[in-house]
Parts: sequence; C-alpha cells; structure tokens
Amino acid sequence: MHTKRHEQFRSTPDPAEWTTPIEPFRIAGNIYYVGTEGLSAYLIVSDRGAILLDGTLQQNAALIERNIESVGVALKDVKIVISDHAHTDHVGAIAKIKADTGAEFIASAGDRWALEHGEPRGDTTYAPMTFPPIHVDAIIGDGETKHLGNVVLTAHLTPGHTPGCTTWSMSVQDGDTSLRVVFLCSITVAGNVLVGNKAYPGIVADYRATFDRLQAMPADIVLTSHPDMSDVLGRRARRDAGDVNAFVDPTELPRIVSTARAEFEKSLAAASKPKH
Repeated sequence: MHTKRHEQFRSTPDPAEWTTPIEPFRIAGNIYYVGTEGLSAYLIVSDRGAILLDGTLQQNAALIERNIESVGVALKDVKIVISDHAHTDHVGAIAKIKADTGAEFIASAGDRWALEHGEPRGDTTYAPMTFPPIHVDAIIGDGETKHLGNVVLTAHLTPGHTPGCTTWSMSVQDGDTSLRVVFLCSITVAGNVLVGNKAYPGIVADYRATFDRLQAMPADIVLTSHPDMSDVLGRRARRDAGDVNAFVDPTELPRIVSTARAEFEKSLAAASKPKH
C-alpha cells in the first residue's frame, strides 16, 4: 500500500489524513503509535522515560503532545527525540516538542545540516517545504546504540531518500516473545533527482546500498513513517478483531524493499533516457 503523496509540494495542499487525529494505541510491548491518520509518530516507553520517533507536521505539535500524554507519559518524561529523515512531514513539529519536553535530539551527520537549517538537502522535482530548525544535540553513527533505561535503540544509516536517512531497530518483549522491531526510513524516490543531482551526487549508489542492506535485515515488525506503507492501522484493526499476531510479519520488510527497488530502477531508467 502507498499513500497518495509521500512528500509535500508547495503547489498542493497536504493530504487531509496528515492532520486527522486518531486514538493513540499500543503496538507491541512498550511501543505506542501517537501520530495522525497519515503520518506516524512512535513513542517508546522505558523505565526511565520515553523516546519519541518523528513528530509529523509543524501544525500537529499540540496533537502529538496530547497523544503522548493520553498514553500516560508526561511531556517532561520524554527524554529523547529522534527522527528517520529530515523532511517537513516527519520533523516539522519536533522543534516545538523538543522545547516543550526539554528532550535531547539525536540525529545522523548526513541530515544534520538540513535539520539545523530547516531545509531538506538534495535536488528534487518539487520545491520542498521548509520547517522550524532543530538543534541537534548529539550525532549518532551507523551501528551505534542509544540507551534509555531498559530500551536500546540501534541506528542503521540507510541514505538515499535523504543523505542522513536513518532506520532504527530494537527488540521488544511482547508477553513471552522477543520481537525484532525495525522503524524503517523512507526508501521511495518521491521526487528525488536521480541523474545529475548536484546537491547529492552519490544518491544512486546510496539507494542501491540501502536496498541491499535492508533486504538482509531481520524484522518481525516493520513500522514506517507513513503508516500505510506497512499497513500499521490495518494491522491494528486486525489485532483488535482478535488476530494477536497482526503486527508480526517477517516477510514485510523484504517485500517493501523489493517494491521500492523496482520502482527506483524504473525511475532511474526513465531519468537516464537521452532527451531529444
């Protein structure tokens, strides 16, 4: 499944679902969905506070904060904020949430400039929307971990969609079962210029290396920044209807990657054709 539009264009309004509130819910173990109908935000609750992954659009800040509080976490207990990539539909609200919580913001080096300037990097076929700049308190490298209480998150650099696109992983205990959870950074082309990208000349090699890496990554649960990319809300509905393992699908990540790789190669081939 794919959202109608996965990036924000100046000439078109945001999809309504990007700002449509939904009731927050627990996904598995200590992971909660606190985003909107069309944009994900995930809260990971430890015994020493919580980690927020993504903030969605700037205008959703108050909504996301209410969702955090509604699952029983005070804003002051959000100790760390992270994101997967520096586009306005995922980090627009983070500056406000960071200020309101006092949380530390952690990101990869590849997206630091974009995050701190409020402007995505890389040539695109659309005019990207800016967002409130976010001060990066700490840089995390490939394979490095961040600990908060009993939670350990691992960063995996998966560039392409942005130079600093970061996929995060962790293990979660759900009852008697330990599950491998992957928070997948976007891997779609979504308007990125693939041929002659002066601002991001290594984009093609990065995409291909990312596809190879993710294809081999084990994942029992895949959570994406646009919920429909991994059918987060549909799985929630099936779980609530009695399918206790609705979120568990080890075939999901390879399927998403295979689809994205094919779409990327098709886009690259089209962009590489000689223009008459």
